[in-house]
Amino acid sequence: MDKHRTATEKGMLILDLESRNAALQTELDNVAPISLSSRNQDPTSWLPRPLPRHSLQSHRDTINCVAFHPIFSSVASGSDDCTIKIWDWELGELERTIKGHTRAVLDVDYGGPRGGIILASCSSDLTIKLWDPADDYKNIRTLLGHDHSVSAIRFIPSGAAGAPGSGNLLVSASRDKALKIWDVTSGYCVKTLQGHSGWVRDVCPSVDGRFILSTGDDMTARIWDISVSNPVNTLTVVGHEHFNECCALAPPASYPHLASLAGLKKPPPASSTAEFMATGSRDKNIKIFDARGSCLRTLVGHDNWVRALAFHPGGKYLLSVSDDKTLRCWDLSQEGKCVKALTDVHERFVTCLRWAPGNFKDVYAVDGQSGESHETAKSKGAGVHIPAGQIRCVIATGGVDRTLRIFAN
Repeated sequence: MDKHRTATEKGMLILDLESRNAALQTELDNVAPISLSSRNQDPTSWLPRPLPRHSLQSHRDTINCVAFHPIFSSVASGSDDCTIKIWDWELGELERTIKGHTRAVLDVDYGGPRGGIILASCSSDLTIKLWDPADDYKNIRTLLGHDHSVSAIRFIPSGAAGAPGSGNLLVSASRDKALKIWDVTSGYCVKTLQGHSGWVRDVCPSVDGRFILSTGDDMTARIWDISVSNPVNTLTVVGHEHFNECCALAPPASYPHLASLAGLKKPPPASSTAEFMATGSRDKNIKIFDARGSCLRTLVGHDNWVRALAFHPGGKYLLSVSDDKTLRCWDLSQEGKCVKALTDVHERFVTCLRWAPGNFKDVYAVDGQSGESHETAKSKGAGVHIPAGQIRCVIATGGVDRTLRIFAN
């Protein structure tokens, strides 16, 4: 009897040690710095694996949007529960909950002048709010001017020397059919862009801040040149058969792959920042267009509304999420073939997707001679590819299941 008990106890002990070992290994994987764990893999070819690093829960309703802090390991999520939550994506911990909006928070974005990064949020309560991360996320300004729900916001990159992210301009898209450009330092609306005939659901500025891409319920995608004193709608593309939900401008790093799709002998210069774009629609399809408005490819595979798009910073892939609960990776070097599909990324509809911005902590002066930022050097056509060390292999998704998921190398 004692022998039997000893054997059983030994077995239990071994199992216990094995499970403890596995738990410690997981813990080690989670705290290992990204740079350490990604040594073995080229970041330009990294794609998310099925199991997220963290599944973060605290919101009481659908998560609509997510945004990464450009320098720190903070990520913000906005929800139908009217709150914004700030998380540490490396540790998987909730840092704070921000209250201020009176209706659903529809989008969030980090940006602002260098040395003064702020968080912007927009809501169905018709407002845009600015929050200061350096001062406990105090609400420093509320921007009023839209006549209906504000569905999307993005800081506009400035291209100024040494600026890693953006300047003092912010663009917003609304159900009132307008786009507005705001000066976040003064709080004034400096431009209103009219042209869409329906709800404008998404907006994406170019890396040099010269162009804006917008899309929505009129099933068009429009390019606006905002570098001129009176911004003009330079291109309008059509092709989808239902409301458009999302759009993205292709980074110059993807030009070599997209140029062959477009039948070009050589890629456009990196200094031309609105050469290719992607749109996602309720017709379940993704379309890739060129700057002449030609549809280069229709990517078919999702079984429900396409809700968000993100180009891989390495340029080779386009990622998408959908109400079919999947995240799909499309290989632009293989004519847009779907090379990876993560099923059941969320338990319900997936509403949002963001890629962590490049790690600018140590690369404010990429061009050591002039002290120009990478973006500035890039906007002048100085090479297409982002230095691999700059790509952060981290993405975040949110959904109707109230969960924020972090996928990281």
